[in-house]
Amino acid sequence: MASKRRLKTVVVGIGGMAISDSPDESLVAHSLGSCLGVTFYDPVLKVGGMAHCMLPLSRIDKEKAKAKPGLFVDIGVPKLIEAMLRRGCRKKNLVARVAGAARVMDRANFFRIGERNHAVFRKIMWKNGLFIRAEDIGGDQARTLRLEIETGRVVVQSEGREREL
Repeated sequence: MASKRRLKTVVVGIGGMAISDSPDESLVAHSLGSCLGVTFYDPVLKVGGMAHCMLPLSRIDKEKAKAKPGLFVDIGVPKLIEAMLRRGCRKKNLVARVAGAARVMDRANFFRIGERNHAVFRKIMWKNGLFIRAEDIGGDQARTLRLEIETGRVVVQSEGREREL
């Protein structure tokens, strides 16, 4: 069921990360093609976080990685987890959902950026003892991902359709 009241939207752009405990906010990542939109939510504290990662591995550009770690799955996702833990969240409470990793500009699947983003994400989750509650991954369509802070509800929009993760 869609939320009836108007939520303030915090846009998480490419390479961005955001954390909120404000019940009147939602975090949103637009145009997730091969990018990975990652959400973590602690239902006990009602704290949510989102990252919008573009590339799997930071070693390709160490300067960019230092300036904007959220661009890269391998350092952006761990930094988001660490930031959530600093806010008082507990790993055992974190609910993870992820969307993206499509082949929007790589229909021949030559570069496999989306696939590699997802593989690195899964490895990070495993190393941290975290489970993925839900995902909307792959295909060839871009997505928009939204996390409502008050409820922890996560919605994916693609091709004019919306579904809850």
